[in-house]
Amino acid sequence: MKKSNFAVALILIISVILFTLGVIKKNSSNVQDAKIIAVIPKGTASMWWEVVHKGALEAGRQRGYEIIWTGPEQETDREKQIQAVDDVVVKGVDAVVLGPNDAKALVRPVQKLKEKGIPCVIIDSAVEAAEEDYVSFVATDNFAGGADAAKRLGATLNGRGNVIIAKFVQNSASTDARALGFKDTLAKEYPGIKIIDEQFSLGTVEDSRQKTVDMLTRNPNVSGLYAVNHPASVGAFKALQAQQLAGKIVMVGFDSDPILLEGIAAGEVEALIVQNPFEIGFQGVMIAVDTLEGISCPKKKPINSMIVDKNNLEEMKQKFPAALGL
Repeated sequence: MKKSNFAVALILIISVILFTLGVIKKNSSNVQDAKIIAVIPKGTASMWWEVVHKGALEAGRQRGYEIIWTGPEQETDREKQIQAVDDVVVKGVDAVVLGPNDAKALVRPVQKLKEKGIPCVIIDSAVEAAEEDYVSFVATDNFAGGADAAKRLGATLNGRGNVIIAKFVQNSASTDARALGFKDTLAKEYPGIKIIDEQFSLGTVEDSRQKTVDMLTRNPNVSGLYAVNHPASVGAFKALQAQQLAGKIVMVGFDSDPILLEGIAAGEVEALIVQNPFEIGFQGVMIAVDTLEGISCPKKKPINSMIVDKNNLEEMKQKFPAALGL
């Protein structure tokens, strides 16, 4: 009886050991087989980038890749974004999708990814690295978007007036291109309109609001305002409201937010140049996966921007809720 019990116990112990080894082997295999793409945005606190995140997750779901979302909270934190790149290199991710928050400071991290054999797709904002250092650039045509803003503002002002620009942080390639497109187009097509003031911000809505108030205070003869991205647009609009100038000064902004859409409906915002952040995140991951799977990819993938105004507001809400931040 004792021998029989011992044999049964031995069999049970061996079974448990074999089962455990099987589970460990299976889990180990899963870890080794996991396909991971790190998406590193300019800032994780922004609503706009959260829509990029949704697009990246959807692409990962469709292609069977895990998405790691990591980066600085604020878009001005270059050091934190550089650290995020270093961290995902250590983790051994398969590819990186990066929205550089500084065109110059992120050059070396992009080069490091290439040296480590990790494909990098740049999204939203350019980096001043050589083209061979990254796979592809997925972004709105920011210069063209700025030109569209100038044409809308210029036509609304009938080609005459004084304009101020609410800018973003320095060395942000995407917003710099939007400002350049706006300025060049005004100079060529609306010489009767003068840009009398422009201010960079620290990257937050509150700082943009304060900088816009400062410009309005210095320049009581402003007839038009252009803001280059989401925090700049929201901050500038709040400044117009605080100064009781909303609807009196013609405003064209870049990017969307519920408060800006309310401004359009109320006749206090003339128009918004709206990107498609969901598509930017989606295409960034799709191109990263194509690269890993040996599929040829375009060096540039432009994502069309759209103009939202009072005439098409309800239609755009129905067709592009994610792009509008709804």
